[in-house]
This record gives sequence, C-alpha cells and structure tokens, in this order.
Amino acid sequence: MRHSLLLVTIASVPLLAIAQDPVKTDSDKYKVLLENDCVRVLDYKDRPGDRSTQHKHPAFILYSLSSFQRSITLPDGKVLKRQFKEGDVMWSDSQTHIGENTGDTPTHAILVETKPGIGACAQK
Repeated sequence: MRHSLLLVTIASVPLLAIAQDPVKTDSDKYKVLLENDCVRVLDYKDRPGDRSTQHKHPAFILYSLSSFQRSITLPDGKVLKRQFKEGDVMWSDSQTHIGENTGDTPTHAILVETKPGIGACAQK
C-alpha cells in the first residue's frame, strides 16, 4: 500500500509541475500569430459566457482590441474581476488561471508572452 501511494504521488508531480499551454487547452480561442526565441504573440477571441480551461502564461503584455469584462480564477480559488476598454494595455507576471467572459461583449485581445531568453534578444 505504501509503495502504491508513493507511485501515485510521484506520477502526479509532472502533471502539477507542467503548465498547460493555452494554445493546446483552448485552441478555439488562442491562435499563434508569431513565435520566435524572444516572444510568442497570441490572438485571443471569445464570446460572452465562454470559459477557458486552466492554463499558464509566462509574463505577458495584453493589448485589448475590444471592450470586455472577465473573471480570472487563480489556482488557490481567488477570483479577480477585470474590465478592459478597447486600446487598454496591461502587464502581467506569469500566471496560471481559468478565464471567463462575464460581460455581454466578445473578447478580442493580443497577448505578447515573454520567453526566458528575452533579455538576450534585446542584445542582438
């Protein structure tokens, strides 16, 4: 019994440690526009009531192409309420969350995700 519990625990660690890529978990909402060694640029669209699967973003910049409202549920259960106007820009540290469009308008945003080597990219 003790060995079985240990094996289950060890087998579960990679699932917790590996963050889910939003392009894979929510391919109907996220589209890759550009990817290189420095950044990945994503086009995000959803409709009122849409909800994403839990996923993780590295540090990113969001540029809002439409006005929308959403809630962000963090892994600890904390819920953040967000409201964007067209043209708003936001910086976010790395974050794992579930997003939900809680307004009555579609979401359209561009996300620029940073990559670990972005500092070296600036030196080129």
